[in-house]
Amino acid sequence: MTATTQSPARLVDLFELGLNSPICLTWELTYACNLTCTHCLSSSGRRDPRELSTAEAKAVIDELEAMQVFYVNIGGGEPTVRPDFFELLDYATEHHVGVKFSTNGIRITPDVARRLAANDYVDVQLSLDGATADVNDAVRGEGSYDTALRAAAHLAEAGMKNFKLSVVCTRHNIPQLDAFKALADRYGAQLRLTRLRPSGRGADVWDDLHPLPEQQRELYTWLTAHGDQVLTGDSFFHLSAFGAPLPGLNLCGAGRVVCLIDPVGDVYACPFAIHDEFLAGSVRSAGGFAGVWRDSELFGRLREPQQGGACTACSFYDSCKGGCMAAKFFTGLPLDGPDPECVQGHAEPLLAAQRSVPKPSGDHSHSRERRARAVPVTLTRREDLQRPPVSACDESPLAGFQAS
Repeated sequence: MTATTQSPARLVDLFELGLNSPICLTWELTYACNLTCTHCLSSSGRRDPRELSTAEAKAVIDELEAMQVFYVNIGGGEPTVRPDFFELLDYATEHHVGVKFSTNGIRITPDVARRLAANDYVDVQLSLDGATADVNDAVRGEGSYDTALRAAAHLAEAGMKNFKLSVVCTRHNIPQLDAFKALADRYGAQLRLTRLRPSGRGADVWDDLHPLPEQQRELYTWLTAHGDQVLTGDSFFHLSAFGAPLPGLNLCGAGRVVCLIDPVGDVYACPFAIHDEFLAGSVRSAGGFAGVWRDSELFGRLREPQQGGACTACSFYDSCKGGCMAAKFFTGLPLDGPDPECVQGHAEPLLAAQRSVPKPSGDHSHSRERRARAVPVTLTRREDLQRPPVSACDESPLAGFQAS
């Protein structure tokens, strides 16, 4: 892969200018989900009847192979409730596109775990937002803690090494960092910490869940002590303004090295900013995904040298780069201003002032009274792997399953 303009001297500059192909991309296969997590970035729950067909999804994979995309990070919704999920997973890995997928574990049976463990090009990320059931289930729904740990046990018993326990950091689970690490070690997994963003339903709970200032320092101190053992996906580069930069690129890769494809094929610059403001195009357009990545006007603007705005006056700008674009956008702050969780406090006057806060572009949530509750269902173990696609107009996330 090469830069879209003349190659600069530093690798980080190369990434800032954008690559001819993304290093990886996030692909939300479906909005369908059996849970209604309070902080869901994509406001998932109900299936969108317009989602890409199996054939369309395979065509996207063909493009990714041709572009030499290293891997795709598949999410949702709950991607495994798509009836063709395992077919698409196998198709991707057979076509040299590695797959990392995030799941709440609902379909990770012993048979499925063995199937996944046998594929060297598959990685599993189990979502867990509390090291104890009370903390996790308050966010993800009753019974979701037990479901995730049961899936972890199945993966461990199947011999899958270094699958991930993926945690969204909140003010309620920051005190559990050591316990999360112990859980990961118990199952032979790797701990992955990510940042809470005020996107999707996360906007509704941002004020209640985002870590307090003293917890930001606690998280930074913990990461500097365990950074070589824990993945962060560059979620916390705003914390680098405390001192030494954290491991990783420490920059916003939106439209430069990463992007997102949503269930209906729309391409967004940022996996955390599913909003019309960051819509770059569609894989259903004539040029396909490659055309969007290479020719999008939005991506072109994002790959231009960034000025940094007011943040350039801060001595820590080279470390934190002004923080997260999505976090700023969904809290109504200017994109060239400080991160809402700026650890130097530069965002506080802006947050105290009157501002317009954008609303998410779409909401696929279950009905309000079902928020933070799991949908009880018993899944078949063998037949559901071969089940044909459901009707295009059936929006139920459990369509096609046999419940008892």
